[in-house]
Amino acid sequence: MSRPRIVIVGAGFAGYRTAQILSRTARGRAEIVILNPTDYFLYLPLLPQVAAGILEPRRVTVSLSGTLPHVKLVLGESDRIDLDARQVHYTDPEGEGGTLSYDRLVLAAGSVNKLLPIPGVAEHAHGFRGLPEALYLRDHVTRQVELAAATDDPKRCSSRCTFVVVGAGYTGTEVAAHGQLFTDAQVAKQPLRTGMRPRWMLLDIADRVLPELDERLSRTADAVLRERGVDVRMGTSVKEATPDGVLLTDGEFVDTRTLVWCVGVRPDPLAESLGLPMERGRLLVDPHLQVPGRPEVFACGDAAAVPDLENPGSYTPMTAQHAWRQGKVCAHNIAASFGDGERQAYRHKDLGFVVDLGGAKAAANPLGVNLSGVAAGAVTRGYHLAAMPGNRVRVAADWLLDAVLPRQAVQLGLVRSWSVPLDTASPEVARVPGGPLGDTPSPGGAGPAEAAKNQPGGEPARNQPGGEPAKNQPGGEPARNQPGGEPARNQPGGEPARNQPGGEPAKGSSAADGKDLAPPPDQPQPGPDVAPGPVRRTDRPSEGDA
Repeated sequence: MSRPRIVIVGAGFAGYRTAQILSRTARGRAEIVILNPTDYFLYLPLLPQVAAGILEPRRVTVSLSGTLPHVKLVLGESDRIDLDARQVHYTDPEGEGGTLSYDRLVLAAGSVNKLLPIPGVAEHAHGFRGLPEALYLRDHVTRQVELAAATDDPKRCSSRCTFVVVGAGYTGTEVAAHGQLFTDAQVAKQPLRTGMRPRWMLLDIADRVLPELDERLSRTADAVLRERGVDVRMGTSVKEATPDGVLLTDGEFVDTRTLVWCVGVRPDPLAESLGLPMERGRLLVDPHLQVPGRPEVFACGDAAAVPDLENPGSYTPMTAQHAWRQGKVCAHNIAASFGDGERQAYRHKDLGFVVDLGGAKAAANPLGVNLSGVAAGAVTRGYHLAAMPGNRVRVAADWLLDAVLPRQAVQLGLVRSWSVPLDTASPEVARVPGGPLGDTPSPGGAGPAEAAKNQPGGEPARNQPGGEPAKNQPGGEPARNQPGGEPARNQPGGEPARNQPGGEPAKGSSAADGKDLAPPPDQPQPGPDVAPGPVRRTDRPSEGDA
């Protein structure tokens, strides 16, 4: 008799915890398969520390195959789920399709960046939901400070060193708090013009920071931010984003090259595609995390609307704490569906919250006890170490090194602006040229401009947050997804930069003397999106593909 197969879609807090508990309880009696775009579980609460250069990226990633030895990992993204045929259709990272049949399905696809219909935001803002976005922000902020320190124009210096964060929830508050410390440390070594310092702005339409938490935690976080110089503006948001800055709802225009979008999250679109009853984009489930009418389908985490039995008539919020606990209950209930144990309804008890504000500062209320300062910082870091399913020693070592050594601020140039668009259903995966899901940026779009000039130490085009307009283009290059406009240099179809692969050679070279050969028309020009390679000669007969 073949073993039943349990397919888990997503390896976030809910999916990872479900797989972890099931692998212990099943003891080989069931085949457990986890479908995820990456081969790691991402510990999201520490992502702001990656952007601030405190933690190395791999510290917040936990290997799925290394920590779930009895779970089969399938790399890919689910395209469609056929509930009647009990099949999950997916596309792997190289564009090949596949199908997974199941006896039990767990939908734990998580969430993506929440978009609002504000002009220019999708083109000029970047989210903060995945590792690629954190790496991009670290490079981008570092570049802006370095370019600001080198310019003699006070207006340009101010624009580059103004960083706008929208959303004063967990993520936005921590990004702004860590960001101010990060940039202050940079300018201490590389001073800006006299009297100037980096400026971080935190905006939200709410009336206070961290509106979802206790007011005492909110006051603590607000006081720490303002003490560091963060410009906290409540009741204010972005009305329009442009290549050169943002127009606020109070009418002020802020010159900036950086717009970080942390207004919240929305459930993964996969949940809505099932055609089942929904609650604000989340899949409705019963207290046992099962989909009504589909007893073989379970859902948990941000993708599921789980009834809050402690507050009848409401649903549990989309937090990592709930997702982690729901994963455990989901695993037990799946085992019960095979006759192993009894079903459990999901109930929760508030254990408190922690908000890391950088340095030794934090705001926390473990078990209802409000803490601030060093005590809150110790509790916050202790909580994260206890909650992480791996890498605890490495994380603690990075914290220790950051406390005794100066922080490194260098651009790695690994993630380009166009590879982390705000409007994406997969923030955990960076777009690549020629990718399987249409990830190649269009020549006339705003994305390749960043790819063209976003080399380490280079300056991006001004149509991206943090850039200048391409030369000879009135007003800069048109925004992404708008036709027309002359492509910036180094873009496909544009004039390549000198001394770059495929560009104009330096004086004195053989190519400058007309002795080199141009590639044939059927071969793409090398550039930032095409790896340089051998050029086929046209001065001799073709000898075949060999």
